[in-house]
Amino acid sequence: MIIVTTNEIPGYRIEAVLGEVMGMTVRSANFGANITASFRSIGGGEVTEYTKIVYESRNEVMNRMWQQAMERGANAIIGMRFDTGDMGQAFTEVCAYGTAVVAVPLGEDEPGATPQSIAISRQRAAAPPAGAPQPGPGQPGGPGAGPQGPGGHQAPPQPVMP
Repeated sequence: MIIVTTNEIPGYRIEAVLGEVMGMTVRSANFGANITASFRSIGGGEVTEYTKIVYESRNEVMNRMWQQAMERGANAIIGMRFDTGDMGQAFTEVCAYGTAVVAVPLGEDEPGATPQSIAISRQRAAAPPAGAPQPGPGQPGGPGAGPQGPGGHQAPPQPVMP
């Protein structure tokens, strides 16, 4: 799954727009984190308790958005954005949203092709045709052979925490 903040993907042609997808969560810090963060804020600097909550929230909403796109049959999300808002004094809403699309890599002879899209286009051309026998579990290329999510698709993005 390709997820980009732009409205197009260099080297790809958008063949279908499947609609808006989003993931949302509402979070609050636990009581202990609030107390620790309050003391830490007196001295200044990063409040690591809250940084961790923000990373976890963003990861959760990205996964929910990715899942919604997969359920619609998308292989990419364009125009992805984050939005946040406060709910009262104790809760924060985090939302990730974008447009689910079917994107096809441009081949070598197509205008706008990139080295990445050409390589992926070649891989697809070399793949066995639909309906051909597929490797079984435990075999190279079979289920469980790599970082894959539901339905054998690439696993959702995992942000890296500092």
